[in-house]
Amino acid sequence: MSKHSLKVGISFGVTSGIITTLGLISGLSAETHSKLIVLGGIMTIAIADSLSDALGVHVSEESEGVHGNKEVWIATAATFFSKLIFTLSFFFIVLFSELSTAVPVSIAWGLIVISIVSFLIARQEKKKPFGVIAEHILIAIAVVVATNYAGGWIAAAFGA
Repeated sequence: MSKHSLKVGISFGVTSGIITTLGLISGLSAETHSKLIVLGGIMTIAIADSLSDALGVHVSEESEGVHGNKEVWIATAATFFSKLIFTLSFFFIVLFSELSTAVPVSIAWGLIVISIVSFLIARQEKKKPFGVIAEHILIAIAVVVATNYAGGWIAAAFGA
């Protein structure tokens, strides 16, 4: 089994799952304040975006022209399953919590996992972890803030 293919798929799937889902939770909760709509959005992301990102990784790995068919499919499957699993982890946080609690808990969970992934990447690349972690956390926070404001704006503009 190709270590590169697993690393690409898992790191991309986990990171994308967290960032996309945090953005969705932040925006939809600010716009609708509906647990049901947030859960529906998470489930939609879990299925559609996991498949979409897996195809994106598949095409990207194929286009490099350096990976065999087996390596490409390993990266594809690793992307799909890691994104699906991490996206669904947020589903269960929202399902078993009040939305007002689920949002900050989801943000904390996402930032913890991104910190761990970032630390592992930094260690592997022989970089100082703080800079890598800070960069990735700042991007995640920017997504949460931007989507929260977008959701609030949509609710105000369209009377939701």
